[in-house]
Amino acid sequence: MRKLGDKRVILDGVHQLPNHQEILRIAAQESSLAKLFVTCSLSLHAYSSLLEIGSRIAQVWLTPIMSQDLVDFGQTSLDYRFLRGGLPPFFMKGGKTEKDFQEWVNMFWAKEIQEPFRLERRNSFKMLMEILFAKSGELFEANRLVDACGMSHPTIMKYLLTLQACRAIQIIRPFSTKHGIEITSTPKTYAFDTGFYCSFRGWQELRQEDFGILWKHWVLNELNSRLQNRKILYWRDKRGHEIDFIIVTKEMGITAIICQWKARDFEVRNLRAFRRRYPEGRNWIVCGDKVQANTQIFGKVRAEFISLKEMNDRIDPLRQF
Repeated sequence: MRKLGDKRVILDGVHQLPNHQEILRIAAQESSLAKLFVTCSLSLHAYSSLLEIGSRIAQVWLTPIMSQDLVDFGQTSLDYRFLRGGLPPFFMKGGKTEKDFQEWVNMFWAKEIQEPFRLERRNSFKMLMEILFAKSGELFEANRLVDACGMSHPTIMKYLLTLQACRAIQIIRPFSTKHGIEITSTPKTYAFDTGFYCSFRGWQELRQEDFGILWKHWVLNELNSRLQNRKILYWRDKRGHEIDFIIVTKEMGITAIICQWKARDFEVRNLRAFRRRYPEGRNWIVCGDKVQANTQIFGKVRAEFISLKEMNDRIDPLRQF
């Protein structure tokens, strides 16, 4: 390390090295290095050697391809991005096959799961992962998965947390303060990438009705990429009213984000139910067909219809790096 002087050093896939903790400790403590870049499949918190010098470290979450990447790749079609997903090898490939996604899952198990987490039940783990991919964006109810996966409740929860640690599944927890009328504990789970969602639902071509849920995934990916590890929540009451995403910040208060592929399909009842309980905050309707932002008033509810780009401009000041 000292011989490298003030060069930038990149350690790619460092978690696959048998002595990665020691290597990271030495590399991070070597002050002569100008920059040290480390890529790994796990969160920074899995590496105790790095946490010891946490004040000198910035963690960056490399999400699948986001909006600016589409411009950089010269391919801005959302149909293309949604079906092929946001992993560069799949995105750049002319066509995708189910075999490609299955091979990725097999490699993911072998390299990222089996040895680091010392898991043995490959088929059960893969079954749960594929079910969660196919049901991405839905409520996670472990009891309903017990029979489908042939696993106990504790095992399902263990596997879920493993998938979360590797960023393959994102757990979105409910926002709640009024426990009698709101969902307080049941989370939603999202697959990390739309390509796998489409693949495990058997979608070869996209229908118009598919874009709603895919747009929601796209907005979430954008929030993750730009806000990094800031907490993103959802809201739902026991009558079925729901807000896609909630962000709570001291700068903006309680911001409600509703993902709407077509602005004309927006219905105010969910937002009205939410603001009846939480009247203060911003209401963003992030639309797939919006270019110019505009505001509409629905009684006491003020909703701002904005594009993805406008949302990005508004949240960029909240970046954590």
